[in-house]
Amino acid sequence: MINLEAVKFDEKGLVPAIVQDASTKEVLTLAYMNGESLVKTVETRETWFWSRSRGELWHKGATSGNTQRVVEMRYDCDQDAVLVLVEPNGPACHKGEETCFHEVVLSGEPGASAKGTTAILSRLESVIASRAVDKPAGSYTTYLFEEGVDKILKKVGEEAAEVIIAAKNRDRGELTWEVADLFFHVMVLLREQDVSLDEVLTVLEERHAKKPSDEQEK
Repeated sequence: MINLEAVKFDEKGLVPAIVQDASTKEVLTLAYMNGESLVKTVETRETWFWSRSRGELWHKGATSGNTQRVVEMRYDCDQDAVLVLVEPNGPACHKGEETCFHEVVLSGEPGASAKGTTAILSRLESVIASRAVDKPAGSYTTYLFEEGVDKILKKVGEEAAEVIIAAKNRDRGELTWEVADLFFHVMVLLREQDVSLDEVLTVLEERHAKKPSDEQEK
């Protein structure tokens, strides 16, 4: 539990609060807390902030329904910034984006970071999870969850077949497109079965860590 008395507020009685998705580790937003909003966040286990523009407390999701359930809170080594790990119930940004940090200023070269590959999968997992809970009308993901596991399995099979056809035809563009579709539907299936992406990645890491002599053909 965070020691509230140890938090150092600035001259305006505020402390910056970095909100991060507890599952994907993606930074969702940067806001500010005063003493009261910090206490309410701890007591309610949902994020409360201080609006510098309106000069009042605000409860994230009070009007939009996009609340954030607090999983853990930390402060930095100087105790003048707070990290809030949450399970978001919908987009963090008022523009409807999953994170407020959706405007790209500078991006790395393709393939420059392996973390970037897993980051997009984690972000996709987060979006699928929110669709499973919110079930927004008109969403294809909502449609899959409402149809149930048989429909999802059918789509996984169809996309796998499309991957095979594209590969046999040596169609690079079609292959990448179909593999992306397969990844998406497999991740929907994982969510339906309550299996996390981390569990799958852990299995891959464990296999990779094995010595060559320990490897088995699959």
